[in-house]
Formats: sequence, C-alpha cells, structure tokens
Amino acid sequence: MKPAIIAMGASWGGLSAVTTVLSGLPWDFPVPIVLVQHRSRHAENLLAPLLQEATQLRVVDVEDKEPIEPQSVYVAPANYHLLVEKDHLSLTTDPLVRHSRPSIDVMFTSAADAFRARTVGVVLTGANDDGSRGLRRIVDLGGRALVQDPDTADSRTMPVAALRSVPEAEVAQLDDIASRLVTMIGSKSKAKLGQSQ
Repeated sequence: MKPAIIAMGASWGGLSAVTTVLSGLPWDFPVPIVLVQHRSRHAENLLAPLLQEATQLRVVDVEDKEPIEPQSVYVAPANYHLLVEKDHLSLTTDPLVRHSRPSIDVMFTSAADAFRARTVGVVLTGANDDGSRGLRRIVDLGGRALVQDPDTADSRTMPVAALRSVPEAEVAQLDDIASRLVTMIGSKSKAKLGQSQ
C-alpha cells in the first residue's frame, strides 16, 4: 500500500536535518509532508521560507483548514498543535503535550488515525522524547516508521526514544532518508534524486 502522507518531526538540530532531507527529494515528489519542528512559541514564521530555499516542493506555514495537496511541505506554526485530517490540516491551541506545542506526538497520532497504513512517520534529531508515542501509534495502525540514525543526529535523545518505542522502525543515516522515502512511495520521479526541474 503506497503512503498517502509523510509525518515528520524534529527538534534540536532540526533545521539542518530537515533541510538535508528536503534537498534530497526530487521536485516532483508526490506525497505531502507534514512537519513539526519544535521552536519558541514566539518564533517568527521564518522556518518555511528557510526550507523553501532547499527544495522545489511547495513549503507553506499551515493555516487552519489548509487543504492537503501533493508536492507540498506543511510546516506547523509556532505555538499551535497541528492535526492531520483526511483532506485538510487543522490548528488548535489545546494545552501543551509533553511540554510542547506544536507536539510531534499529537501530529503523528492524528496522521495515523486519518491515514492508518498509508502513513509514514519520520523522527529526526531532537533533545526530548516527543514523537515516540505517536510513532508507535503509526506502526500499530499499519504505517511505517523511519528514524534517523542517532549517530548522525545533532541530539540523539529523540531518535533513541523513538527506537525504544518502535524497535522495529527502519533506521537510516541522515543523508539516506530522502532516498528511503522515495523508495517507500515507489516514486517514478521524472527527476533524478535531489535535482530540481
């Protein structure tokens, strides 16, 4: 079953890690990517423009009821939980979860509930254990888990926690995650990996 959504979470060191992943994807990568990157609740909306410089995919800050479209990267805004639904994304200001808003666990769990076996969860570098429970939910509902090799992470804590929760997750070095995602979705990309149109 081909994935319909890629749910990605990162914290400490995440800007560099996510940039590496996105820059390795072809311009016509079809499956939408939903990203939670921990940052200050007062952070300006600079993450999406920074990531846009690394990819030909469309990168947007999510607005409430944002439609989900292919060839797009959806970035959770600061201080909002991001919920994945079948055809759109929602924002909430519900209480912090494990000291975080946006919470990777909240986003992963909603993605799993919406897309079940067609969900791929990706956990990158980070200095806490957010994402580990949501990744477990993705796999329990038939989805797939991909975790950055802790040895290639700026902070090992998040990938190590993810692997404790989901020991059957696939582990990949940071530089290999993009190619693994392309393989997972069975992409017949018209572009060579990592090259723009």
